[in-house]
Amino acid sequence: MQNLATKFENLTIQSDFIFKKVMSRKRICIHLLEELLQIKIADINYLEAEKSLEPEFVSRGIRLDIIVADDKNTHYNLEMQVKNTKNPDTKNYVLPKRTRYYQALMDIDLLQKNQEYDLLPPTYIIFICVFDFFAKGNYVYTFKKRCLEDLELELPDEATTMILNTKGTHGSISKDIKSFYDYVNNHVINSDFTRQIDDEISYLKLDSKVRREFMLLEARLLDERREAKAEGLAEGKAKEKTATAKRLLSMGLSVEDIAKATSLSIEQVEAIKAE
Repeated sequence: MQNLATKFENLTIQSDFIFKKVMSRKRICIHLLEELLQIKIADINYLEAEKSLEPEFVSRGIRLDIIVADDKNTHYNLEMQVKNTKNPDTKNYVLPKRTRYYQALMDIDLLQKNQEYDLLPPTYIIFICVFDFFAKGNYVYTFKKRCLEDLELELPDEATTMILNTKGTHGSISKDIKSFYDYVNNHVINSDFTRQIDDEISYLKLDSKVRREFMLLEARLLDERREAKAEGLAEGKAKEKTATAKRLLSMGLSVEDIAKATSLSIEQVEAIKAE
C-alpha cells in the first residue's frame, strides 16, 4: 500500500489515470481541442471516460481514455501514449494498426442498427505520443484517406487520425499546444493553460476519493496480470504435456503408460493419438 501511495503522489499527466481525470474537466478538454484544431467549440458531452468497446465476445476489447462529442456532433477520442510498443512475436510497432482498430470500433459504436452510413458523425482519433513515431520531427502528423492516383482527391469519410509528437521540433501549432507539450515532456509550466492543468492535478492528489479509486484500479490491474500469468503458465504446461505425449506415442508406448507419465487422462492421450 505504501508503494501505491508513493506511486500516486508521483503521477504526472503522462499517466492514463491522471490524463483521463484532467481531460474530464470540460474547460481543459475543450481548450486543448480548440487550440489543436483551431476551431471553436461551444460545449462537449462526455460519452464515457475510458469507455470499453467490446462488440463481439471473440473480438479484442479496448478501453478509450476520453471520448467526447461537441456541439456539432463531431466525436473525439483522446489517448495518451507513453510507450512505442512492439508486438514481441512480429517485432512490428502496434501504433498504426491500433489507431485503425480504435477507429473501427468507434464507428461501430456510433452507428445504430438500421441507420444509414451517412449518419456516421465526423471523428478524430488523437494519440498524444511522448515519442516521434515517424522520426520526422513534426509536432503533429494528420492522416486522412487520399487517392494514390490523385493526391489532391480526398475520400470524404470525415475520419481523421492525428498523431501528436510532444518531442517535435517543427510545424504549425499554437503557443498553448507547445506549452502543453513542454508540460507533458518536462513538467514545465509556462502558460495559463498548463497552470490550469497543474492546479487540477494538485487538486486531484488531495482528493481522498481519487486516491482510493487509483488504489482499487491498481489492485485490479495487478490481479489481472497475476491471472494472465497463471493462465499462461498453465497453458505452457499443457502444451508441454501434449508434446511429451506425442513423443512417447511415436516411441510406441501404450496409452495407459503415457497417461501415467504425463498426468494426462487416458481420454486426453487417446485424443492426441487420434490427431
